[in-house]
Amino acid sequence: MNAPANGAFSKMILPMAKEVPSGAGEFHLPSADQSFICGTVATPVGRIPRADSELTRKDLRGHYLVRWNIGRDHFTVEPGLYGLGHPGSDSPVLVTANYKLTFDLLRQTLVGRDAWILVLDTKGINVWCAAGKGTFGTEELLDRIQASRLGEVVNHGKIIVPQLGAPGLAAFEIKKYAGFRVVYGPVQMSDLPVFLDNNCRATAEMRIKEFPFKERLVLVPVEVMQGLQQGVPLMLLFFLVAGFAGNDPFLRAALVHGLPAAFAVLAGIVAGNIVTPLLLPWIPGKAFSVKGAIAGLVVFSFVFTGSDVRAMGYSLLESSSWLLVTLAFSSRLGMAFTGASTFTSLNGVRKEMLRAMPAQFAAIVMGIGLWATALWLG
Repeated sequence: MNAPANGAFSKMILPMAKEVPSGAGEFHLPSADQSFICGTVATPVGRIPRADSELTRKDLRGHYLVRWNIGRDHFTVEPGLYGLGHPGSDSPVLVTANYKLTFDLLRQTLVGRDAWILVLDTKGINVWCAAGKGTFGTEELLDRIQASRLGEVVNHGKIIVPQLGAPGLAAFEIKKYAGFRVVYGPVQMSDLPVFLDNNCRATAEMRIKEFPFKERLVLVPVEVMQGLQQGVPLMLLFFLVAGFAGNDPFLRAALVHGLPAAFAVLAGIVAGNIVTPLLLPWIPGKAFSVKGAIAGLVVFSFVFTGSDVRAMGYSLLESSSWLLVTLAFSSRLGMAFTGASTFTSLNGVRKEMLRAMPAQFAAIVMGIGLWATALWLG
């Protein structure tokens, strides 16, 4: 389905025309002043920015940083219509999110091909998560089709939408109000070239989403960073309160009573953000909050059971507080991993959160309360 170059004009690198401010359905072309733009494509509606299929070191560096949750909120591309290669009026149109990692992987997958990429404003969220939140939705797609005057750019009236974006769209409304037929692409982006060559027909295997160890491993860094953002303030609080509350010098008191409590938080982060994702299929239970709690219990036992806490002068009250803190964190962070898995439904997640969050909140409050009580009695 590679379309021939649309004449010599499609290869010209020319300055973009003055942009019109973006609005609902108001004509708008994305800016050419973006690092991945390598020229423009001449069309009846103006010169549309042409994206480069080859990723640069800057792109790859950005991918690495967002995997560690660095600059994640600003890793976006401007919504609108982009060309890839030298597309013409009969080239396919693929819809995606404005999360730059998703956009980059899509253009890299289509290297050497001619296509149009219609980027929706998903507030920097990937397709699947945005579909659940409603930003990858019917209204946004209709507005973006109108704003890019897509009907004047292509002549086939068909758009390819990621299968994982289906929960957010009403395909019949897109056809009714915009005149474009929605075709759902394969689950895996890597299957797109074969899908396109097969006249946009997906095989049964292309409709199946697996979640192998490698994919779960890739998600661990960002999960750990998010867990640390929640846990580090509490760890510091344990140190400060223990240091000032004890009769011993600040540093000694902070280490004796603050360090074990901080380790309990850290154990919860390791269990919820590392052990749970990596061992997800083998941990008993269906609910992610339960899986996280089981992982927390195992990690806690590994960290604390090897030492005789009673012989070290710690009371049962204080050691019990550590367990509650670990379980609260591991369960909460394990449950949050549902946002990375397509194996859970939106309704199922909501039900689980309603049941698990009160218990998690009670556990952390009781854990902190028991720790403070033990400190006061000690």
